[in-house]
Amino acid sequence: MSERIYVVAGELSGDAHGAGLIRALGKMVPDLEIHGAGGPEMADIAGRGLRDWVEDASVMGIWEVLKRYGWFKKKFGEMLVEVKNFKPDVLLLIDYPGFNLRFAEAVKRECPKTRILYYISPKVWAWNKSRIPKMVKLLDEMLCLFPFEKPLFEDAGLKTTFVGNPLVDELEEQRIANVERDKLLVGLFPGSREREIARLFPMMIETAKRLSAWNSELKFEVPAASAKLEEQIRALLDVADAHQITVTTGGSHSLMQRACCAVIASGTATLEAAYYELPYCLVYRMAPVTYLMAKLLVKIEFVGLVNILAGEQVVEEMIQGKAEPIAVARSLQAFLESPAKREALQVRLAETSAMLGGEGTHERAAQAVAGWLRSS
Repeated sequence: MSERIYVVAGELSGDAHGAGLIRALGKMVPDLEIHGAGGPEMADIAGRGLRDWVEDASVMGIWEVLKRYGWFKKKFGEMLVEVKNFKPDVLLLIDYPGFNLRFAEAVKRECPKTRILYYISPKVWAWNKSRIPKMVKLLDEMLCLFPFEKPLFEDAGLKTTFVGNPLVDELEEQRIANVERDKLLVGLFPGSREREIARLFPMMIETAKRLSAWNSELKFEVPAASAKLEEQIRALLDVADAHQITVTTGGSHSLMQRACCAVIASGTATLEAAYYELPYCLVYRMAPVTYLMAKLLVKIEFVGLVNILAGEQVVEEMIQGKAEPIAVARSLQAFLESPAKREALQVRLAETSAMLGGEGTHERAAQAVAGWLRSS
């Protein structure tokens, strides 16, 4: 009799990580049957048993979710019926906590013999630790990406495995051999969403102008995450008459390995830059009301993933009003002037990013899932 797994991912990042895991799992468990919901990468591996829904399921914000409540309720019901008919040995939930934790509760109630595993922990350590007791009751194992997450869940009574971070595998694939940093090149990373770019890139343009006035030989490059975002970035450059900044579509990982230093919007890019040992300062701005609400809800000292991982300030954080051209230019100028300052930060970035674990994250996660399939 073949082993059965039902997988749920609701965003493109979860689809990519899920694809890596089930690809590795398929090699360990040859007769594996896969059903579920995910994106194009997972569907390509799993076949007809897995629906591609991420384009519709990936929505941001409470209001957007409420507007589509009926659609989500319908999909939830359909997928629960699928699980009850399929009778999987394991339900694997990948990130996407708003949907997945509710789905775990329903499956636990309707299919008590199905083991429930969670891959890529919800960021309860930042937003809502009160969710942890509920997760302990619902889940059989948590597969987490950051080492500081393991004791958080384990101390609460949930079996937890730190499998490492899949970013390591992705970034190693894009490492450039024998690359040398350009001491005159500054990277500008304004984020991968239109709203982030609207709030942060004009400030980065003014920063570049200030640095150009200080040293006219400096070069600036900004990698747009998509062709649509490239248009937005070029429009902002036209308004500011700042054509000394080079724009590319993609190429962020290349730039992280070539630039002397950078200013980076808070997010995954800060972790990627740390892995490539790029000296940088972190910036972020959000709507004032959203910021005030976040201050009330977030229970962590730092915003940047590198600082959270290290448990101390490794890179400088400039949030809200502090993310302004004079301060950012001053921070970058210090890197440009001082090789010793750059090298000292590079050592700290290497030490911190090493905490993410080595290559083989998907294989380690797949081994944990395979253990539950075999025991079933």
